[in-house]
Amino acid sequence: MSNTTGKQNDRAWESLFQEYEVLSHIEKNGSFIVSAAQMRTFREPRLMAKIDHKINLPQIFTDNNLAILPISRGEYIIAHMEAYQPFQTLDRMITKASLPAHIQSLDASHISSEAIAINCALASGILADFLEDEDLIATVSGRMGSGEFSFGIQNTSSDAVNQLTVANAQVEIDAAFEGIHSLSIIEAKMDLAEDFLIRQLYYPYRIWHSRISKPVHPIFFVYSNGIYHLYKYQFQNPTYYNSLELIKHKSYSFEDTNIQLSEIQEIATKVQIVPEPHIPFPQANNFDRVINLCEILDTHELSCEQITEEYAFDLRQADYYTNAARYLGLVDKRCSDGLPSLFYLTAKGKKIINSNYKQRHLAFCTAILQHEVFRKVFIRYMDWGVTPTIQEIMNIMHRSHLYNLKSENTYKRRSSTVIAWVTWIIRVTQL
Repeated sequence: MSNTTGKQNDRAWESLFQEYEVLSHIEKNGSFIVSAAQMRTFREPRLMAKIDHKINLPQIFTDNNLAILPISRGEYIIAHMEAYQPFQTLDRMITKASLPAHIQSLDASHISSEAIAINCALASGILADFLEDEDLIATVSGRMGSGEFSFGIQNTSSDAVNQLTVANAQVEIDAAFEGIHSLSIIEAKMDLAEDFLIRQLYYPYRIWHSRISKPVHPIFFVYSNGIYHLYKYQFQNPTYYNSLELIKHKSYSFEDTNIQLSEIQEIATKVQIVPEPHIPFPQANNFDRVINLCEILDTHELSCEQITEEYAFDLRQADYYTNAARYLGLVDKRCSDGLPSLFYLTAKGKKIINSNYKQRHLAFCTAILQHEVFRKVFIRYMDWGVTPTIQEIMNIMHRSHLYNLKSENTYKRRSSTVIAWVTWIIRVTQL
């Protein structure tokens, strides 16, 4: 399946590039300025320009090493730019937190939006602990103009640094908290990703860095699967977009995250093996993202294309991860003639995703270990104390009557998911 298949954004950008000879213009001038009015001919500008993760870049951008940034309220620049930053993990430990007993209007077990997640983090003292400031006051948030500033950004096709000027671009701040010594500006998300668009931190940082005398701390805040992940950054050079450095990372939870390996071993001993479904064997190595997909589908049905447009999946990944969740009985799809299939959470998936942290993870482990391949590899891991080799896993797979797996290369690729999911099961006992 091509990454471009069915993607409206890809088709819109390809048409715009052809109409305005964008690649030739960039080759000659180094960049191309596109207006919202020009984009609207092909698709709604807000949808075309919302590219929060590198994986969401239209194929024509990826093929030509390009990125897009807003430079005014109605204009964007397309150029060879390093616009994204990978997430790093500095600390895998989870710190326990709790809401004050008198708080009744916040339910930490049902977080429906970034705003609610931030409110829980504030009320529980998570933000005070992470920002090391007890005296936090919510200040600026919402949409605002950027004012005017200039900066350098790394060119992706050479060692050069591109120079850009932004004048009154629209900026949105999810939340900001000012303490005695600093202002922390928060970008909040409820989906897991491998990277993020630096602009989401940099533009708000530049606005407030020039307006106040206190230090400004850019904070990325991710809530998923009952865990609050906070990342604190600093720009080593305020005028250089790519000078972002992670200086602190910490994770918190209100729930009991203590899962014993013996509890998983008991599941593996007692679990009832289910017949292999007539669904492709999983090729989706990051099980946390399987969980995150279930969280996304808990609120509404989505097509594969909607998943790629709204979250950090490309079309191939959306296909792989929806099939992985279907394989476990967590997700199903409904089909209508002439319309894209819509994926939704099954009753089993809803029951699991809406249970508490420990019950949820034990249920996910059960859903995995109900399948013979995963159970046998897990038991082999426990007996030997080391991960079985790829060939050993492939041998187990060959004996397990898997649906529609034919070539050795396919067995080898899918064996990586077996290793990854069994490793995930072990890891949940170590948090």
